[in-house]
Amino acid sequence: QVQLVESGGGLVQAGGSLRLSCAASGSRFSIMRWYRQAPGKQRELVASITSGGRTNYADSVKGRFTISKNYAENRGYLQMNSLKPEDTAVYYCNAQWGQTMPDYWGQGTQVTVSS
Repeated sequence: QVQLVESGGGLVQAGGSLRLSCAASGSRFSIMRWYRQAPGKQRELVASITSGGRTNYADSVKGRFTISKNYAENRGYLQMNSLKPEDTAVYYCNAQWGQTMPDYWGQGTQVTVSS
């Protein structure tokens, strides 16, 4: 059974950094995405990475966030630098094991950035 477990969230001051981790069970994932959802707002795509290493970012995080993967550990990461209060949200990882396969979600991890 596929399972995604996030870790690394927490409270940080504006300008600080956090690194989120998403551990995937089972075989090697193909695509990993990070989403976030702030209170009262829709869930939004933050970053994605393919098996070939192609990355995409939301305009709001470009130059500050970096998505990466480590297939040896079957993990994905989201390095978040220069954090802003508006980055405060629950962050979710999402993964697929093939482009036509269903996707799976982690339980979410809270990131709070204080001003």
